[in-house]
Amino acid sequence: MDTWSFLTTKFSDFLTFTGFACAEWGNIAMILVGALFIYLAIKKDFEPLLLIPIGFGIILGNIPFKAVGLEIGLYEDNSVLNFFYSGVRNGWYPPLIFLGIGALTDFTALLANPKLLLVGGAAQFGIFGAYMIALLMGFEPNQAAGIAIIGGADGPTAIFLSSKLAPNLMGAIAVCAYSYMALVPLIQPPLMRLLTTKKERVIRMKPQRQVSQTERIIFPIAGLLMTAFLVPSGLPLLGMLFFGNLLKESTKTTRLAKTAGSALNDAIVMLLGLTVGCSTQASEFLTMNTIMIFILGAVSFIIATASGVLFVKFMNLFLPKDKKLNPLIGNAGVSAVPMAARISNQLGLEYDRKNYLLMHAMGPNVAGVIGSALAAGVLLGFLN
Repeated sequence: MDTWSFLTTKFSDFLTFTGFACAEWGNIAMILVGALFIYLAIKKDFEPLLLIPIGFGIILGNIPFKAVGLEIGLYEDNSVLNFFYSGVRNGWYPPLIFLGIGALTDFTALLANPKLLLVGGAAQFGIFGAYMIALLMGFEPNQAAGIAIIGGADGPTAIFLSSKLAPNLMGAIAVCAYSYMALVPLIQPPLMRLLTTKKERVIRMKPQRQVSQTERIIFPIAGLLMTAFLVPSGLPLLGMLFFGNLLKESTKTTRLAKTAGSALNDAIVMLLGLTVGCSTQASEFLTMNTIMIFILGAVSFIIATASGVLFVKFMNLFLPKDKKLNPLIGNAGVSAVPMAARISNQLGLEYDRKNYLLMHAMGPNVAGVIGSALAAGVLLGFLN
């Protein structure tokens, strides 16, 4: 073969390997979805720390190529992306994120008013309600559990549980969970207005009591013992959550708490978002199951939000007039920290400019983090 023939043959082969030659409509559609995520993050400020990595990952994962042993794809052994994805596939990213959450979370609001733990627990009805609906729709029990956990609005927990019970649906479940986390400001306020009266929205809650340093140190140890003895299968998430909080509250491990809550947490969130986005390859993602997952995820999230708000209204039937709770904090029972609590505060200020609900809403919000991890542990223990 002469030089010219060699070059023309190789150039012709090269053209067949380009993304332009390999692209299908599904790739284009998913790339547009990724671009939409990035637009919402930058232009609308919808959780940019989540949506930018996920959006870019969706674009990256849907660039078409021919699998010829180059080891560049997410699902190809020995590729860089496959190595990063092992943290999602094997479930060790979520516990590390929970470590960071624990190091960043102040449980004072919950300790000052322990009955708010019940509000966080009530919001988990969304998970179990969606689980029953998913079963009725024909999903297998393991798949139904992975889908239902979306209602907790907790991406790491959704990834942890789906990696154990429904790995084939993990990409769709993870993107759905993080999408609804980012859309909290759009989904929750209409529900909160629908389920409350104007009189209820202006209820002013009593100032919280002071919580001692001793209480704050004892809480992560006591919390771990109570929750882990009750639901041992939730230990990876609960253990890291309370460990991170102990690092923060002990005042003796400030450097470790700062690392867990900043550099380490940021690195894991970045890799998690990128690889979860990459896992949404068009051939695997654009299916009827994905549509059903997004519908059930929305149902689960709506039930969770409504359950929290309605449970506060129920509690108020038995509380003295001077100790009544503002139902607007009920939405914070989902574990989207601190997004859901900020929504409670914003709506409270909308109806009364001096009614600051943020610290009160943080109680059920952090309770929701514990609640979603417990719910995941219950489902994991029940189905394994």
